[in-house]
Amino acid sequence: MRLLLPLRIASLPSAPLLVALLCGALLAGCASPPTGGRLPAAPRTTYYPPLTPSQSDDIAIHALGLVGTPYRYGGNTPDSGFDCSGLIGYVYRSRAGLVPPRTVAQLGGFGEPVGIDEIRTGDLVLFGRGRPTHAGIYVGEGRFVHAPSTGGTVRLDQLAGVYWSKQPMEVRRP
Repeated sequence: MRLLLPLRIASLPSAPLLVALLCGALLAGCASPPTGGRLPAAPRTTYYPPLTPSQSDDIAIHALGLVGTPYRYGGNTPDSGFDCSGLIGYVYRSRAGLVPPRTVAQLGGFGEPVGIDEIRTGDLVLFGRGRPTHAGIYVGEGRFVHAPSTGGTVRLDQLAGVYWSKQPMEVRRP
């Protein structure tokens, strides 16, 4: 029984075949589904300094001023109307110079998570199981501004309301 065999070049696969095998092994690892059913959050590539209390208040006041603006899927200006993430992007860009992600699912990785008991004006409230499916801007006293649905308008709602109090919620602070 031989324990060590001399390495013979003739027994190695050709270079193109070896490259193909290695690439296949790497791609197979990339194709594996993530565990837990959730995609990992994208690494935060942009750093934003924490909002000042003045910026947070300004965000809340500006959001309140947009109540009544028509809902429009994909909308992101007062003239075109807003969907929920478009409303958030417009307010944060115009009042704090921040550019949040465009989709609600991506907002789940924007800013830092905050305990519900630490919520303050200007924070984002995200609703849904797993990935968020809806979002709004907290404006104080248990209220938030959001663009709820087709045919509606931007409105002010209570977190403790019948519908919203039953929804899974997380808070994020840019």
